[in-house]
Amino acid sequence: MNTAGEQLITELVGFLSEKVPVNVEKTKSQLSLMLSKYHVARVESDEVHPDLHEKIELFLSSKKLEGLSPITLQGYKLDLNSFANNVKKRVIDISSADIRVYLARFDHLKMSSIAKKLSVLKSFFSWLASEEFIQRDPTVKLKPPKQEKRLPKALTIEELEMLREACQTPRQRAFLEVLYATGCRLSEVHQLNKSDIDYQSMSCRVIGKGNKEREVYFSFKAMYHLRKYLMRRTDDCEALFITERQPCRRLSHRGIQREIGKIAKLAGLEKRVSPHTMRHTFATLTLNNGADIVAVQHLLGHEDPQTTMIYASLTEEKKKEQHKKYLVQ
Repeated sequence: MNTAGEQLITELVGFLSEKVPVNVEKTKSQLSLMLSKYHVARVESDEVHPDLHEKIELFLSSKKLEGLSPITLQGYKLDLNSFANNVKKRVIDISSADIRVYLARFDHLKMSSIAKKLSVLKSFFSWLASEEFIQRDPTVKLKPPKQEKRLPKALTIEELEMLREACQTPRQRAFLEVLYATGCRLSEVHQLNKSDIDYQSMSCRVIGKGNKEREVYFSFKAMYHLRKYLMRRTDDCEALFITERQPCRRLSHRGIQREIGKIAKLAGLEKRVSPHTMRHTFATLTLNNGADIVAVQHLLGHEDPQTTMIYASLTEEKKKEQHKKYLVQ
């Protein structure tokens, strides 16, 4: 019997003797005989409880089977491992207070970031409860923090033209036009291959969040600059956008972000411009130009129409124009 086992027996016998009259030595002998078949290990107070790590791995495996993307799974893993390293308890012992104390550590982060961490924990504990690993979900009473209502920072038509004029290579211009015309997420453009482009219908299919497929469309301008870029390539790499350095390979997420940032710097724009800015610009400009919000919702791949509604803020000029056009005199 190892030291941890002996300590466990002593604690158990001490607990039992307080509740009911027992023969201490006889009970110790019987427990020693029973526990001799097991290896008992003590979990130190500064050590993550193996039960929590085990449940996190089971949860991630379950979500993988549900079809969550590798990027989403990696985000879940980072957040849950951070939680485990701070809380260090069995899942059955974790309380709402433990979760509140953990989230309070991040008071330096934006409310949206804290809300994301809580969302991951809610998903984890809800799964634990549904799988009957725990009887009560400790996150049920926890409400997401109120987030700052900030509209996405879309580019104006003038700023978009400034970016176009600042492009120095066919690849830069192709990036810009494809991101703007399709309204795609960075991850969706990153995984595109040359063979995905349907030149006849000027469209392609992309895999978005939740592994959902949708069709997106190119403008004449986007098709022209994409063709111009592809015609200059002599490699046999299947990726739509590749590195300039040899050997050619698919351009990384970071590589695309850097390229867009470089174009914005050349254009002299003070605001931060990212691939997601181009998505915001696509949504805002098309809605302000009279596009149907349901159509834009499907083009963006939004499941919830409320997500698309944040782009539907009209400019003052557009409001005035709508008032003149539709007011019954």
